[in-house]
Amino acid sequence: MAVIDLNCDLGEGFGAWVMGDDVALLDVVTSANVACGFHAGDPQIMLATCRLAAEREVAIGAHVAYPDLRGFGRRPVPTTPDELFADVVYQLGALQAAAHAAGARVGYVKPHGALYNVAVRDAAQADAVAAAVAAVDQGLAVLALPGSQLLRAASDHRLVPVSETYADRAFQPDGTLVPRSQPGSVLHDVDEIAARVVRIATEGLVTAIDGTDIEIDARSVCVHGDTPGAASIAARVRHRLATAGVELRAFV
Repeated sequence: MAVIDLNCDLGEGFGAWVMGDDVALLDVVTSANVACGFHAGDPQIMLATCRLAAEREVAIGAHVAYPDLRGFGRRPVPTTPDELFADVVYQLGALQAAAHAAGARVGYVKPHGALYNVAVRDAAQADAVAAAVAAVDQGLAVLALPGSQLLRAASDHRLVPVSETYADRAFQPDGTLVPRSQPGSVLHDVDEIAARVVRIATEGLVTAIDGTDIEIDARSVCVHGDTPGAASIAARVRHRLATAGVELRAFV
């Protein structure tokens, strides 16, 4: 039987500003990437999200980012490796405390937005992230795209590398994500998204934006919490996976 994890970016509000339907999504997903305050989230939201995840036995991951609240972490921020190391340590420590207070633990780390994309190709930035994670907790997993510099760095630092793919994002022929600035970068058809995830889980294939099929080796699939209708998308994906005989299970 095929097994896959379904993860989602959560806790991405800030103060009175609400982003996404975290409660509905936490009833569906198996892993929660919780914002750590640099691109979104604040202490109250982090703690509340960890409590909701703990109640549902959903795995908790630190969704670390560049310091960019205004840009929602989707803009590259010039950062030295030493600065990035400290930023990741800070964010991870904050979420670990919130998870502990909620009676849970942080099991993995996944960069957000621009940091995620930069760490695909930039070995120095990827190494800074992995080194920071290893310095805090050697037992943590790191979630990233297959073949990325970040997964290589995770292995180098003796962390657990976990490859993921995306339910609602378009892919380039080389397996990287189509930039959000380009048309068609985000998918919205619920049935199309669900069928694509089933194919990824059962065949290890996905159709790139140019129409070619590419191989995807992924243990986890991400649904973006800020995508309109994210809860409905996640629910449809879970239903279609179950119908296809695929077991949903957190990787940590």
